[in-house]
Amino acid sequence: MLVNMNDILLPAQKGGYGVGFFNAINVEMARAVIETAEELNAPVMVGTAEILLPAMELEHVAQYLIPMAKKARVPVCVHYDHGLTLGRCMEALKLGFTSIMYDCSTLTYEENIEQVAEMVKICHATSVTVEGELGHVGDTFGAGRLENPEDYYTSPEMAADYVEKTGVDSLAVAVGNAHGDYAFAPELDFERIKCISEKTKIPLVLHGGSGLSDDDFCNAVKLGISKVNIFTDIDKAGKQGIEEGLAAGEKTMMGLIPYEINAMKKVVEKYIRLFGSVDRA
Repeated sequence: MLVNMNDILLPAQKGGYGVGFFNAINVEMARAVIETAEELNAPVMVGTAEILLPAMELEHVAQYLIPMAKKARVPVCVHYDHGLTLGRCMEALKLGFTSIMYDCSTLTYEENIEQVAEMVKICHATSVTVEGELGHVGDTFGAGRLENPEDYYTSPEMAADYVEKTGVDSLAVAVGNAHGDYAFAPELDFERIKCISEKTKIPLVLHGGSGLSDDDFCNAVKLGISKVNIFTDIDKAGKQGIEEGLAAGEKTMMGLIPYEINAMKKVVEKYIRLFGSVDRA
């Protein structure tokens, strides 16, 4: 069933478990996520991000994801992640996405509040939920890499003020996490997660989940993380599945698809079990 983020994350916050958000830039990824969630009777979030639109346009993502979510036997939130522009966020809203992340984290604090608060007002009028980001989660390569990441960590005091002034439903935090493959083992600031959770009292989001250790996930969820974003691991698994199919002698795309989906389903299952959302639907 198609639901919004609050329908999934508020029970997760109350129940002390986490929920995975998986980017699904093609039908095979969407099948891997939703079929696995159904098999495990788990709520799940699925969608895409603005940076991924060159791979699959937003309109096309909506055309397969939203009908699949509506038909699912478990709660599925279709989420537009890291929306960087107002126009794209409005497009996602019109296409039927039930949750929007408006990422204004690179703007000034005042601009971030002003723009996200306006997005909240627009989205809440149609029961669509909004995720904001405070601090800045960089990446592990290229222009997004941060020389002194601690300078961009989320301040617990500012987080409380930000949540009050914007009205966001969830908050993405910068606590030592990064997007993409980790070149070295990250060190999450667990005390910071706990403090932010206590001060904001809303579900927190951990971006850059692929590559963190199982203990990192378990501790983060225990301290207040309710949503964990995963893309790199499922993306790499799909490629590995295709390679396995080729090695097995498959010569057509039709023959490779089952290998691709099965490999991704293993990753999705691992995370759903790790986050504790089995039988929470």
